[in-house]
Amino acid sequence: MGSKKLKITLVHSAIGRNEKQRRTLKALGLSKLNQTVIKDDRPEIRGMVNKLKHLLDVEEIEAEEV
Repeated sequence: MGSKKLKITLVHSAIGRNEKQRRTLKALGLSKLNQTVIKDDRPEIRGMVNKLKHLLDVEEIEAEEV
């Protein structure tokens, strides 16, 4: 059985957002609208996603799907 992953997509622009939110997006590897990254389901990543939940679309996937 594979580990869980998070499929994170930027669905709202970072324009007009504060510097901390823009830095968090950069740390997640997101810079362009509709860009998607796959990250391990870890508490650190969940925390970043929680801070930006109004900008992101998040989906849990199995590692085999990647």
